[in-house]
Amino acid sequence: MMPPLANRFDFIRLMLAAGVFVYHGVAIGTAVPFGGAELALAQLADISIQGFFIVSGVLVAGSLDRASGLDDYAGKRIRRLYPAYAAVILVPALISLLLTWDIGGVASYLGANLVFLNFLSPSLPGLFEDNRFTAVNGALWTLKIEVLFYLVLPLILFVLNRMKALWWVGIIALYLGGELWAHFVPQLGPELYGAELGRQLPGQMAFFAMGIALWKASPGIQSRWRAMALCGTALLGATFLHPALEPLRAFALAGVIGAVAWAPGPKLNVARFGDVSYGLYITHFPILQALAAAGLATSLGLAGFFALATALTLAASLALWHLVEKPALRPSSHYRRVAAET
Repeated sequence: MMPPLANRFDFIRLMLAAGVFVYHGVAIGTAVPFGGAELALAQLADISIQGFFIVSGVLVAGSLDRASGLDDYAGKRIRRLYPAYAAVILVPALISLLLTWDIGGVASYLGANLVFLNFLSPSLPGLFEDNRFTAVNGALWTLKIEVLFYLVLPLILFVLNRMKALWWVGIIALYLGGELWAHFVPQLGPELYGAELGRQLPGQMAFFAMGIALWKASPGIQSRWRAMALCGTALLGATFLHPALEPLRAFALAGVIGAVAWAPGPKLNVARFGDVSYGLYITHFPILQALAAAGLATSLGLAGFFALATALTLAASLALWHLVEKPALRPSSHYRRVAAET
């Protein structure tokens, strides 16, 4: 069992959530697509989500390693993920019900979204029907991938540990399998939802695998943060310049994340007053949608709209942490301990 290591992963998670928020804020606050700038921000959001998967691989592998058993591991994962997730599903559903009394439509939304199948019923009656996007919370599609990873991780680590000297061969196999899925499944065609399936698990497994690899190698590579920063940044840039190098993006991004996490300097305890990164990620989209539906994107302009959305999302994230997330966690939880540090 490896002890938890000093790092900046909480800071990294907050920055990644902010990257997704920026893209959605601009996209929702704009009535029509605006070309290359929006595509660049969409790419920022993609990188942010991929970074989330790497950080999840690091942190959740460590959580499983320290757990006393599968029940302890499962309990920690459920407490961390589900109460806040359920809250952001139930609140818009209640508002929709009060506005429309469409019990069938609301029930359909709840039935799909409470079990992470957001794609089956992304919209609610009476909410955001005239917006550019009609989904209540378009950021939640990644949560089912997270949950599936949580479910398969015990099996993954069991198999890797049984492989002993071939442990890293197993990681390479996970990486290659994920990249092959992501490349070939979209070619099945839209009639088979190929593009959508391609970005689901196992299509994202390369990023989770690199997170597991960072966790495993962390005692020996923390001092090599300069090499990780240099090689990771250079290779990450190259993956955008040539499509043939894109399968190396998970490897490159893991290097950048590891360098930021372990470079010398202040810890940057962004969770001192509350760990808001998860709340920021799961609350920002419906807040942006509500402001756009109220016409504030037009009346305030994009800058004013974005500033108001930022303030409201931070307030909602803090409220979610103190009212839902923190009470659901065990007193010994890493997240509660970090938030209590001064």
